[in-house]
Amino acid sequence: MTRISMKTIKQLNEKDLKSKVQESRSELAKLRIDGSKGTLRKESGKLKPLRHDIARMLTQLTELRKQK
Repeated sequence: MTRISMKTIKQLNEKDLKSKVQESRSELAKLRIDGSKGTLRKESGKLKPLRHDIARMLTQLTELRKQK
């Protein structure tokens, strides 16, 4: 999964954001499992950006909820 820009995140609605967060969290869980097994070599640099993307999406969700 590639990095998601804030511009793209702001264009999504609440339902789409929730599904993207769920996708990202499941991918993060898979990467963490691979890391604990010791099989995470090439993807080791994907953990931090993925966590940051999740945080950005959650921030946007919070802002959308405050607007309502």
